[in-house]
Amino acid sequence: MTSDDDALDGSPYQQYLYAYPHKTSYRALRPRPDLAGVWRDESRDSLFLYLHIPYCEMRCGFCNLFTRTGAPADQVTAYLGQLRRQAEQVADALGDTTGWARVAFGGGTPTYLTADELTDLFDITTGTLGARLPGVPLSVETSPATATPDRLAVLAAHGVTRVSIGVQSFLDVEARAAGRPQRRTEVEAALTAIRAAGVPVLNVDLIYGIDGQTAATWAQSLRAALAWRPEELYLYPLYVRPLTGLGRRSHRRADWDAERLARYEEAVDILTTAGYRQESMRQFRRADVPAPDGPDYCCQDDGMVGLGCGARSYTTGLHYSFDYAVGVTEVRAVLADYLARPATDFRYAEFGYRLDETEQRRRWLLKSLLRAEGVEPVAYRARFGTAPAEDFPDLSHLVERGWATEGGLRLTPAGLARSDAVGPWLTSEAVRHAMRGYALR
Repeated sequence: MTSDDDALDGSPYQQYLYAYPHKTSYRALRPRPDLAGVWRDESRDSLFLYLHIPYCEMRCGFCNLFTRTGAPADQVTAYLGQLRRQAEQVADALGDTTGWARVAFGGGTPTYLTADELTDLFDITTGTLGARLPGVPLSVETSPATATPDRLAVLAAHGVTRVSIGVQSFLDVEARAAGRPQRRTEVEAALTAIRAAGVPVLNVDLIYGIDGQTAATWAQSLRAALAWRPEELYLYPLYVRPLTGLGRRSHRRADWDAERLARYEEAVDILTTAGYRQESMRQFRRADVPAPDGPDYCCQDDGMVGLGCGARSYTTGLHYSFDYAVGVTEVRAVLADYLARPATDFRYAEFGYRLDETEQRRRWLLKSLLRAEGVEPVAYRARFGTAPAEDFPDLSHLVERGWATEGGLRLTPAGLARSDAVGPWLTSEAVRHAMRGYALR
């Protein structure tokens, strides 16, 4: 973090800090640490289990996720086989772990898999890794084209508690402008199928800042989503990133920041009036819907075990994954490398970032501050023995701007709207340096 306010004076849309440190700060770990040693002294009473499926039926113009399209069926079969081998090695390295508190399937698009393949994925989750399903919150990402009744029936049968569907816009012309060719009839059919499957929580993703979007069309999309009474909505500002479809052909408009900020503020008004409470800049939950049930899990402190080519894992002092890429050729190369590995390779961490105690404090702060409830100082002191303001005195700059209260520990509505500037501002110089040194591929 720097006391220089230039970063805060710039665009409100600098970087979505959904994880810290960012994966572009990871580097090859040499020698490779073995997972048994990495996890030996870690608590395994409450862990997040994430399985990554790196396949989609199409690549959206805004997407910078690790995924490929047009995968041959035999490669998907091979991937599931390799995922099972990885799960066996990781389960052995972890030892007796029964503390899966959360489970998620992401990607890519997990429902790119057929119904039978999804059944295999659940067998890996329960049989190989020992997750108790149903019994813990389990979220699965889907798309309008793949949210079919047969797939959803598999999800429901295995106790999935949340399905998240990337709609982005209910207007066909806006979806095309965002590089996602789809029809509203397809979207409505998918939502009908999700509701019919009886999954308890439906989340709808929407994007604002699309070329040609206006206050009226944005409100139209929001109200179309609200007609389904989704338990959650995630609203994402459009980003134009290198190596994405939009990144190759778009140009930046001088007033784009103001337009995105206006669309965001309109959405907050509409959703608040409709009975939704804001959990973060992006997340809104219907006020009558409680937080997910299940064993306690603290995202600031508890660990995560990720399996699959694009998954990351977290311990107290090490975040690790496989290599990261965005470009089509490079993604396929990383995927081919994953598929060719001997099973014993999965007993080691490949790429990662080691967090010293200062970075651990910073991660806790960021994971808390960018949520609507803010930082809990008692919990912070219990974990680190100090007060947040002692460790991060520059938080006073947010208070001076009217972007935070309570000594900088809770963002105001204006601060929450600028989460994508506050997060990068809080990023350490060491992580920034590593990110700058990453050659995006």
